[in-house]
Amino acid sequence: MNVNSSSTLLAVPTGPLQISDLPPINEGAIASDIFFSLVIPTYKERDNIHSVVQILTQTLNEYIPEDYELIVVDDDSPDLTWEVAQFLTKEYPQLRVMRRQGERGLSSAVIRGWQVARGQVLGVIDGDLQHPPEVLTQLLSQISQGADMAVASRHVDGGGVSSWSAIRRFLSRGAQLLGLIILPGVLGRVSDPMSGYFMVRRSSIAGATLNPVGYKILLEVIGRGNIQKIAEVGYVFCERKEGESKVTWKQYVEYIHHLIRLRLSTGRLKRINQLAANFPMGRFLRFGLVGLSGVFVDMAMLYLLSDPSTLGLPLTRSKIIAGEIAIFNNFLWNDAWTFADVSMRQQQWHQRLKRFLKFNVICLAGLMLNVLVLNVVFNFLIRNRYIANLIAIAIATVWNFWVNLKLSWRVTDVK
Repeated sequence: MNVNSSSTLLAVPTGPLQISDLPPINEGAIASDIFFSLVIPTYKERDNIHSVVQILTQTLNEYIPEDYELIVVDDDSPDLTWEVAQFLTKEYPQLRVMRRQGERGLSSAVIRGWQVARGQVLGVIDGDLQHPPEVLTQLLSQISQGADMAVASRHVDGGGVSSWSAIRRFLSRGAQLLGLIILPGVLGRVSDPMSGYFMVRRSSIAGATLNPVGYKILLEVIGRGNIQKIAEVGYVFCERKEGESKVTWKQYVEYIHHLIRLRLSTGRLKRINQLAANFPMGRFLRFGLVGLSGVFVDMAMLYLLSDPSTLGLPLTRSKIIAGEIAIFNNFLWNDAWTFADVSMRQQQWHQRLKRFLKFNVICLAGLMLNVLVLNVVFNFLIRNRYIANLIAIAIATVWNFWVNLKLSWRVTDVK
């Protein structure tokens, strides 16, 4: 293979990472705009790029023929991925290629690709076949139905991971929990904020100055864009067949850096209406009623254990025991009623046990918060153990609902 001319390569944009509200003018063409532009960021994907382009072309030719483009943005791969992709442009006219030599990083590569894109809808997909191309048609369908953004998620119906280790699952859950604490207004809007497979309307991010760190471009787009309606489509994350994984500890450090920077640079007030519109009120009311039953269980056990007329155990010890019994009561009711739509699809005992363990860990963290608040209120504010306990329960309930909604009852197991 020998491509002598670089004239077929796209020029790399410079300056701020902003997307224009109108597609760039395509020299030599009367109408340059199309419906969909899909960016494929690559680095050392020589063995995958042909298969990726071939499958994506077949999929999109059937759904939106001649109304799309594929843009490979390669970070000057030493295996010459960009050269392989450039050679493929002869066979695939919808393919365009950019070779970046001065910049590095997946997130900025995606934005540079969007800056030269002609589509009204902008998307991104990995270049290693871990994102199933057939999901593209479902995402495009959601956009056509009015969504401003469509995200492929591993944590909704039809989603999951194929063969992740326990350590990788733990790191993924931990990263999401940390994100919910630092930046709830962004991560709380989607079930899979770590997804790198999504599409968004150009108009929803036009004019915004994006400033991403690392791999998680979705956080930046949601945090800085003007996105009202978000739709999610389930997909199964597959292990790569060729090449090496690029996930290292540095990506987790960059992720935390990105969260903190977004938290400090984005306002909270403009997100309030969006959060209210997406808040699952019906599920919260059911969760609250279940929690109310747990209050009676908790209060009864606290009386039996701590009251001087009964066992007379120390307050903290009594509270821990009473709280754990109430947690078990609440899990049974939440699994059968509050989150029945999820639990009915995962009825095997090991799945139920997995949900209980996650629920218990989250609620135990809430119990620690509960005990702390109880002691502070009882010892410094209100010398009534039962009123202090009610205040502690109310604060812990908010924690338990929010985190369990995002982490405990999700569709992640697939065959």
